Amino acid sequence: MLYYALVFFIVALVAALFGFGGIAAGAVEIAKILFFVFLILTVISLLFGVFRRGP
Repeated sequence: MLYYALVFFIVALVAALFGFGGIAAGAVEIAKILFFVFLILTVISLLFGVFRRGP
């Protein structure tokens, strides 16, 4: 999922370079959403790992 966030970020940079504002804005929003979903899933995974291990 982080891979897709990076891909959309690169697409946004290239689109911004060529001046396609609408495409760049859309790609940036998708990249932000995917990044935060990845971040939340990472935190949840870490918490489950800590609780599963136990004392």
